[in-house]
Amino acid sequence: MSALFSPLTLRGVTLPNRVAMAPMCQYSAGPDGLPTDWHRVHLCSRAVGGVGLIVTEATAVVPEGRISPQDTGLWSGAHIDAWRPITRFLAEHGAVPAVQLAHAGFKASTHRPWDAERGGVPDAEGGWTPVGPGSEPFVPEYRRPTALDERGIAAVVAAFATAAGRALDAGFAAVEIHAAHGYLLHEFLSPLTNHRADGYGGDRAGRMRLTLEVARAVRAAVGEDVPVLTRISATDWVEGGWTVEDSVVLAGELAAAGVDLVDASSGGAAATAAIPVGPGYQVPLAARIRREAGVLTGAVGLIVEPEQAEQIVAAGEADLVLLGRELLRDPYWPNRAAAKLGATPTWPNQYTRAH
Repeated sequence: MSALFSPLTLRGVTLPNRVAMAPMCQYSAGPDGLPTDWHRVHLCSRAVGGVGLIVTEATAVVPEGRISPQDTGLWSGAHIDAWRPITRFLAEHGAVPAVQLAHAGFKASTHRPWDAERGGVPDAEGGWTPVGPGSEPFVPEYRRPTALDERGIAAVVAAFATAAGRALDAGFAAVEIHAAHGYLLHEFLSPLTNHRADGYGGDRAGRMRLTLEVARAVRAAVGEDVPVLTRISATDWVEGGWTVEDSVVLAGELAAAGVDLVDASSGGAAATAAIPVGPGYQVPLAARIRREAGVLTGAVGLIVEPEQAEQIVAAGEADLVLLGRELLRDPYWPNRAAAKLGATPTWPNQYTRAH
């Protein structure tokens, strides 16, 4: 029996397999942050292809938490209504719909990757002043942030909790907290970007405080039956930055706060990081966190071949795999992988004559 195509139960939700779609920003929402037809096709086609857990792109909990003016959000009732047709389709076709709740921090108000302009978006073009743990920008061409005071921090925690409640109303069955890739929560975690001297900075416990407060608030907002995941950057890949040893400690604290699975990515806090990119390059991070913290993990990072994904789960390196670019290339990767690994594909009736 294939380990990759065995079910995984997280609280009151059972994933039909261990293949997840990693959150990937599409930069295709309108200025109001509502998902569009692009998002519907992008996400729903992967449910048809057999993905067990589909995680949306970074979805902002407040307007100023968007990476770009074209990011999706979940800060109003209009967003609930816009997400519902998507989550309904995903569930009807066997996938578990999950939303990644995010705040971009000092990486907010930036141009899309394919725009001719680079760096920060000015107010006149729909941009805004971002916030962060301090007042230094990520890189010189980004906008200079306003340092959050304790009232602003409390508002961030409340915004995550409120958005988590909206996610359930919108039909999402699981929630992921984005604490990776140099965005706000990671900015507070990393000593490279957090130079505060108050209770939200200083030692590791102080730098972890905001992420753990968000985790506890989200757990309280969704109740006991809804899975809560957290994506972290398990290492900054920079000397003096956040390390995998720190991540082991954080993972244990997250589990105590009600998080069910740690999605182990890496990098993003430093533009100069030398990241050793290669097939499965982040899998050892997920494996170590799983082994030493005793928590469920997800592995991500150039996982391409079915046999590679099968080995990760079968060997106990992670409890599920998250595919990004490979699912962009082939939305039907899970069904093809199931056939190759001797499991049963889940082609819809409309497609069965082709297989």
